[in-house]
Amino acid sequence: MNHPLLLLRERRFLPLFITQFLGALNDNVIKNAMIVLLTFQAGRWTTLSPGVLANVAAGVFILPFFLLSASAGQLADTYDKAMLTRWVKGFELVIVIIAGVGFWLHQLPVLLLALFLLGLHSTIFGPIKYAILPQHLAASELMGGNALIETGTFVAILLGSLLGGLLASVPDATLWISVAGGVIALIGYVAARAIPAAPPVAGDPVVPVFSGPSVAHSVDAVLPAPTFRISRNPLAETWRNLAYARKNRPAFAALLGISWFWLYGAIFLVHIPLYAKEILHGDETSVTLLLVAFILGIGAGSMLCEWLIRHRRARVGWLIFAGGIGLSLCALDLYVASPVLTVASTSPLNALALVQQPGMFRVLTDLLGLGLCGGLFTVPLYTLLQQASAPTHRARMIAANNIMNALLMVIGALGAGALIAAGVTLPELFALVALANLVAVAGLNQRYRQLAKAGELG
Repeated sequence: MNHPLLLLRERRFLPLFITQFLGALNDNVIKNAMIVLLTFQAGRWTTLSPGVLANVAAGVFILPFFLLSASAGQLADTYDKAMLTRWVKGFELVIVIIAGVGFWLHQLPVLLLALFLLGLHSTIFGPIKYAILPQHLAASELMGGNALIETGTFVAILLGSLLGGLLASVPDATLWISVAGGVIALIGYVAARAIPAAPPVAGDPVVPVFSGPSVAHSVDAVLPAPTFRISRNPLAETWRNLAYARKNRPAFAALLGISWFWLYGAIFLVHIPLYAKEILHGDETSVTLLLVAFILGIGAGSMLCEWLIRHRRARVGWLIFAGGIGLSLCALDLYVASPVLTVASTSPLNALALVQQPGMFRVLTDLLGLGLCGGLFTVPLYTLLQQASAPTHRARMIAANNIMNALLMVIGALGAGALIAAGVTLPELFALVALANLVAVAGLNQRYRQLAKAGELG
């Protein structure tokens, strides 16, 4: 197995990597700029509280994943994925224009519409980028390709969050946010045009990354041959997709683990600006500091996972379990450390002043650890999901994953919003989610052991 960074020299991987990187970057430039503006300038936009707004924005963004992921999976299984990517990136340019109008007019409904469309853009592209990888990469390259995609995605989230926060704090912020979004979307469209063709797959055998033929046999048994018809009822197709996924036991186990992580991670990402403002008494730059720690951890964890597997230093099941337990331990320590960091200040602290506060190193270490454990947890699950899916229906299986991701993220956003409205503090929210995660990881570990015992994981 070659080093995964060598894939960045290959046309079969590099244009896709650049396209998905810039797409995630643009999503987060616009989304985070909006959240920062609404958090620190809420009175100029709406009467809603910043805490409620953060959860409303998160819910609006992920709603298309729940409603339209199944149809997106059908599209990706039916048409050439490279062609669809070019159409999606063209659509992104239109979305940036709509967002620019919302920023210019200070109209929250227009911004929320743009946010919904950004979610739709990601809904369509998600099944494409993960289903195209097994077509362009060998089985031995897939873990490394997933690690690079995962790392690139979260580095893009980091840079997009940094750039969005920076642009939100400069004069004429709304203008510069719109210009940056347009430039990123245009470059992404150019990169998408270089992606090699990836036509629909017909009847290729499944080669599980964890060896053992039983995965392929179980998938072929439960998934019918593709009809290449796009359903006119996306909700009905949603339930059909979930039914397909549930019958594929290895893929469904991976799907549940990934979806739980997105609920878990989204609660932290969405509330970092509010945590920085209300608990740490920080300004916009302090948000950037916390995001750097969290997202760099995810990138490091993703690449560490690939290295450990490639050099046979750890088993896949152990990485998933250890990563999941680490997520809870870091979050619980963040809960313990947060009261120590609460400071009385008449003016917000910038990142430089905040990092000098006693105990801040501990908080940053917790956030870095959260990200690192998240990378160890998710990369093996994504690879299992891809390899356990029949090639003819792989995009729809990825779409089923996105549906579950969205469902759990909506539940997480609603639950977090309700708890905050009921008076639960952010550190207490993090602790509650950490305890729930212990239960989820125990359940996933039990399911994984059952599959291994039955020979479905090799």
